[in-house]
Amino acid sequence: MSAGPESVEGDAVDRPRIVAAVDETDGQPRLVVADVTTDDAWLSMPAADAVSLSEWR
Repeated sequence: MSAGPESVEGDAVDRPRIVAAVDETDGQPRLVVADVTTDDAWLSMPAADAVSLSEWR
């Protein structure tokens, strides 16, 4: 199966698609934020340093 020019939802893949996840590195949870439409467009930080959604609002 070949990849098409559109995502599953039908949005064009040239638009930024920002996602976040908590991943574990060296036994420590880290928040990772990435634009999955662009190579090497991500950042991470210790999860303990991240602001909760309710604090951010």
